[in-house]
Amino acid sequence: MKRLEIFDSILRDGAQGEGISFSVQDKLNIVHALDEFGVAYIEAGNPSSNPKDIEFFQKASKLKLKNAKLCAFGSTRRKGMRADEDENVLSLLKADTRAVSIFGKAWDIHATEIIKVSLEENIEMVRETVSFLKSKGKELIFDAEHFFDGYKNNPEYALTVLKAAAEGGADALCLCDTNGGTFPDEVFEITKLVCEMYPNLRIGIHCHNDTGCAVANSLMAVKAGAVQIQGTFTGIGERCGNADLSVLIADLQLKKGYRCVEGDMSRLSDTVIRISSISNLIVPKDKPFTGESAFAHKGGMHIDGVSKLPSSFEHIDPETVGNARRFLMSEVSGRTTILAKLKDIAPEFTKDSPEVIEIMRRLKQQEHEGYQFESADASLELFILKVLGRYKPHFELNMYKTTGEYPAANPELASYAMINIEVDGENETAASLGNGPVHALDSALRKALVVFYPQLLKMRLIDYKVRVLEGSHATAAQVRVLIESTDGETTWTTVGVSTDIIQASWLALADSFEYMLSKTANEKAKV
Repeated sequence: MKRLEIFDSILRDGAQGEGISFSVQDKLNIVHALDEFGVAYIEAGNPSSNPKDIEFFQKASKLKLKNAKLCAFGSTRRKGMRADEDENVLSLLKADTRAVSIFGKAWDIHATEIIKVSLEENIEMVRETVSFLKSKGKELIFDAEHFFDGYKNNPEYALTVLKAAAEGGADALCLCDTNGGTFPDEVFEITKLVCEMYPNLRIGIHCHNDTGCAVANSLMAVKAGAVQIQGTFTGIGERCGNADLSVLIADLQLKKGYRCVEGDMSRLSDTVIRISSISNLIVPKDKPFTGESAFAHKGGMHIDGVSKLPSSFEHIDPETVGNARRFLMSEVSGRTTILAKLKDIAPEFTKDSPEVIEIMRRLKQQEHEGYQFESADASLELFILKVLGRYKPHFELNMYKTTGEYPAANPELASYAMINIEVDGENETAASLGNGPVHALDSALRKALVVFYPQLLKMRLIDYKVRVLEGSHATAAQVRVLIESTDGETTWTTVGVSTDIIQASWLALADSFEYMLSKTANEKAKV
């Protein structure tokens, strides 16, 4: 297989995304995740930028990585200063990484208007910095910042910047679409020209997503001859983000026959979830390859087709990337969907089985009452088990009580909940304060249940949505509550409906805990 280098910049470019703040341990955990998946390079940040990065590089230097090279990131020397006198350049040596990534200005107006140097000195800044770091035994990747905009504005100068880096001894030249405004056809033509000019150097591509073209631009650069793909593993980054490496790796390795990573592609989804969790982000449902909806089918014809021949409505087997097929229950699906849901529960049923007909009848009644199971797979699975008489609850509710106060001395503890449950004939009562009645109720239920089921300690609620179903009824309207939960490895969604928002929340909350307990019990039974 033809090989490509995956160069991940989530610890540097990704950290510049809005709302992203990595601790030192977060960064170390991400390095482990990327190394285990098998990327070639991890750009780990600027070792002179802040105390956190200095501490990170000190700890990272002791890591024993299997696949990845850590790469320190910095700029060319400052104007009017020698490279061996510039503290920022010298800090790249102190970082003690095998590879170094240096960026320099490839757009003439950035040289003259932003860093205020002559075009000639900017060229020397590139050449001298690259040469100095190469003389210290570093693998040197030169990032030609704003290269595509620079080329379109002044092609001769942009190419001269690349020539200076090559003459300085750069091992790779990376063409950066820093503003993210270049289109795929332009990227292809310009990258092809550079690849032909430097057949003995590795050419890289670094795209931002400001026009939504970062992945497409990267693919076209590879088609033009680029062999190093830069981006961030989940697509996060400044402004609209960077090229999403999780998508590019799947596209290039599964579709185009390139070898991108040393790891198992079936771990792609788990790696995306792991890194997103460390970043305190939720994986978008519609994320290609790894999102929860990537292989979700709703239309009856689609479900029927994929049940008979998966390739009829799926471009790859979801298990190839560690994802799973999902069938969504809604008004546009039917018994085919139910049969798909029953595949693992009761495969003996057919679409004409009385049980399937009864499930459909009861579901339509539930939908009439305001339930919607399209986005609540966990509640749907529990509902089907109940109709089939195969559901055994893990706890019974005896009572709950919630109160709130306003104004409150501490708004985060303004609500109170008390609950009493029964597990195998044994009663347990718990109470909790919370930031709102649902939070208090969740905390009280968790306290009561972990006495019997300690595995619930790793479960947490990650999303809570309320929808008013009958606006004409004003505050007496029926509401639908959706709760999304996770155990750190998988996520699931449950639903509750009532004219009482606390009751609707309780129904969704109870289903969420029941689903995890049922899942855990099934996993133990398989062992």
